Amino acid sequence: MRRLLPALTAAMLLAGCADAVEEPEIPSPFAACDGLTGGSGSEIPDVTLPCFTGGAEIRLPDLRGPAVINVWGSWCGPCREELPVMQGLADRADGRFAVIGVDTHDDRSKAAAFATDRSVTFPTLFDPEQRFIGALGVTMLPATVFIKADGGMYVHRNAMDVDQLIDQVRKQFGVTVAR
Repeated sequence: MRRLLPALTAAMLLAGCADAVEEPEIPSPFAACDGLTGGSGSEIPDVTLPCFTGGAEIRLPDLRGPAVINVWGSWCGPCREELPVMQGLADRADGRFAVIGVDTHDDRSKAAAFATDRSVTFPTLFDPEQRFIGALGVTMLPATVFIKADGGMYVHRNAMDVDQLIDQVRKQFGVTVAR
């Protein structure tokens, strides 16, 4: 018993130290959500979501249009293909419209790691409880919501490639985006 007590004590101390050391959380690759609101209301469901980076909570009807809102999850195969396409659109928007992500039904660290690996940086909201897609009536991802300047809304329910996305921006906003 005397030999067992020091070994048990050492094991307990080591176990306590192991519990105290936490894996660092992956920092958010996304831009802050500052400046996204200021709209006069839209058809979008009245859902409030936190910015992925922390701080602000965004009430979706207050988003300023025109805006493209891509709903995705790191676990979703088609989303994994489409998200870099959305980043390309955000890079070419030139202030004519906003591109915003909504990471849904996801693990924060997995989403941040995926976005970091794909260099996705546009502002993103976090919706682990799927409140937004539930309010939209969307059952599959990805989904992309186009909020027009007048508050009108269109929901595209499939993944898009570059050409399809450019075509939808032209149809919904009357804006031509270079490939």
